[in-house]
Amino acid sequence: MLTVGLMSGTSLDGIDAALIDTDGKQITKHFGGITLPYEYNFRNRLRARLGCVETNFAIQSLEDELTSLHANAVSKLLHTTNVNAEQIGLIGFHGHTICHQPDRRFSWQLGNGEKLAKATGIDVVSNFRSDDVAAGGEGAPLVPVYHRALCHEKAKPLAILNLGGIANVTWLGDNDDMVAFDTGPANALIDDWMLKKTGAAYDRNGCSAASGKVHIQFVSDWLNDNYFSRSPPKSLDRDFFNIEPIKQLSVDDGAATLTAFTAKAVASAIQFLPSPPLRWLVTGGGRKNTTLMEFLASSLGSPVSSIESMGWNGDLIEAEAFAFLALRSRYNLPITFPGTTGVANPLTGGQLFESTKKVSEG
Repeated sequence: MLTVGLMSGTSLDGIDAALIDTDGKQITKHFGGITLPYEYNFRNRLRARLGCVETNFAIQSLEDELTSLHANAVSKLLHTTNVNAEQIGLIGFHGHTICHQPDRRFSWQLGNGEKLAKATGIDVVSNFRSDDVAAGGEGAPLVPVYHRALCHEKAKPLAILNLGGIANVTWLGDNDDMVAFDTGPANALIDDWMLKKTGAAYDRNGCSAASGKVHIQFVSDWLNDNYFSRSPPKSLDRDFFNIEPIKQLSVDDGAATLTAFTAKAVASAIQFLPSPPLRWLVTGGGRKNTTLMEFLASSLGSPVSSIESMGWNGDLIEAEAFAFLALRSRYNLPITFPGTTGVANPLTGGQLFESTKKVSEG
């Protein structure tokens, strides 16, 4: 089935939209995708709502706007791939996480699946995390089962590291074994630092970090947080850590210190993997940060390369994953597992919203 996936990540940079052909078990074809950056003012308004736990008129208005932006992304994607809406069977709509507190059985992704289905005329699956969190799971990460499908013929053990706002790792072993969890911050703190200090959205190519000095004591202090000694499953809210402790550092030293923190946090995750990976494949925006990739290579002790080395597009992996998850949800297949979110048994998830066209025809 031709399925669209939509992802708005914790880095707040914009919407990734991708199109794949899948049966929910294998990927038949990758059609490519697009990224639509958020306009500056919208990004700031979205950032201002991070951590909210209660709805109000302003949040509802923001959600409507975000949903409209996703509908526009679908339209642009179909135009780019030269595919008609009538050919699309389903949309996987993650929305944007504004609060993630699995210990309180709460995770909130902004985005209205019903309105997106109406706007596009295509059935939508959203609310992917709710069932897992309600069942006592972490609700994250959700992408590992897609990583497993991508890598089913690759040599294992293998680790896929996603460097979005938060970093998460998927360890894949033989016999479809999966272990996954959030390792710590990735781009979120670096982006926040650069925005506050320079007005730039991120550290392009890691140039600022490359020019700075790592203040190792701050890295050590952060790594002493009990999150890093806690056994998985575990996941992080975007704002679990913040840049306040290093506010007196120079721009470059702060960028270098935060980049080192990300790499060392990933390295500390190795203790929880069933066996050392033969290699690490890196996806997400952080793979474009040359300094971060160099820090990872020196910290992990195994070959590290971007996921493009496998012929895949690292900008689209998460969007493709939500297309894949949407179809698994439609077919009542599990999307979360004991080794990925800590849920007691493999569990399906997601909520289906039928398009107005289908409802009227039915």
